[in-house]
Amino acid sequence: MILVLYAHPYPQHSRACKALLNAVSNLPDLETRSLYDLYPDFDIDIAAEQAALLRADTIVWLHPIYWYSVPSMLKHWFDVVLLRGWAYGNEGTALHGKQCLWAVSAGGDEQSYSASGMHEQPFENFVAPIEQTARFCGMKWHELVVVHGAHTVDDAQLAAMAEKFRTRLIELGSQT
Repeated sequence: MILVLYAHPYPQHSRACKALLNAVSNLPDLETRSLYDLYPDFDIDIAAEQAALLRADTIVWLHPIYWYSVPSMLKHWFDVVLLRGWAYGNEGTALHGKQCLWAVSAGGDEQSYSASGMHEQPFENFVAPIEQTARFCGMKWHELVVVHGAHTVDDAQLAAMAEKFRTRLIELGSQT
């Protein structure tokens, strides 16, 4: 089973994340949990989230980039769901061996994530904390999916990226 944890604080304004979600919505054995819809008060049901993780073979964190990281809801989710003794630590093996894919949208185009661009660093420099979160929990990290220029990418390019995302999930699903 593939679990997509969707964390977009303003999904009604999402073009890129919406395209990615729509591309995979009809895949068999796929569950999507929209964290901002489920927990508008940030009061996360830890048991429900851990149960969803246990059902999954592949876990996808899908969201827009916020200040070079995850939106606040997903950070809070990490803090309260990925607990010592459950997700990591001596007896924390619940996520060991599960596939993990990070799928993000970024408003900046690829050039803006370069030494001469607005962000002055390549996008890869912002990956380490998220990758290490997955690895620390014993998950198998996979190359991320990034939709750059989420506000400006043309419809054809966005559709191609969404189809690539769908193909990646199908491939990951077949590896379990």
